[in-house]
Amino acid sequence: MVESIQASLPDLRKWLPWAVGGYTRIDAIRYVRESVNAWNEHRAYDFAIRQPSDPDRHLGNVSIWWTSRQGAVGEIGYWLRSDEASKGFMTEAVAGMLRVGFEELTMHRIVLRIAVGNRASERVAEKLGFVLEGTLRDEVRVGDEWLDHTIWSMLSHEYDVHVDRFRAETWI
Repeated sequence: MVESIQASLPDLRKWLPWAVGGYTRIDAIRYVRESVNAWNEHRAYDFAIRQPSDPDRHLGNVSIWWTSRQGAVGEIGYWLRSDEASKGFMTEAVAGMLRVGFEELTMHRIVLRIAVGNRASERVAEKLGFVLEGTLRDEVRVGDEWLDHTIWSMLSHEYDVHVDRFRAETWI
């Protein structure tokens, strides 16, 4: 994971607050520990993205977490190493998280927050059928800059419309 993040920092640091500066083994250990705690507490579920043909090479991460249990709302976040972009890995990973969110966790609504200008992430949302709802102004601080984020959503009944296509594409 550390090598994957370090190789991708020039791209990741444009969009993600945790990617500002360097990324060390200590940062990775903290992330894994927090991920295990969140999983055990049923707050969030983080997954590594790997290829079966090369399971030791870390491609990225995808996560789903609750933003409102009462409202049955979750959010998906993700990143992918730069040299593996535009190969469909993230579309498949996010489709898998939709399956987890809607089918296993019985969420009603799942959102993506995407930094304005992050076209690669927008393409994932579009391919999967998310609905663009609007723009959140100065939503996240990355380094010294506040970034606007678009918010995209999918409702459980919309997922039901798309799920057969996801299976046909072998995304789930």
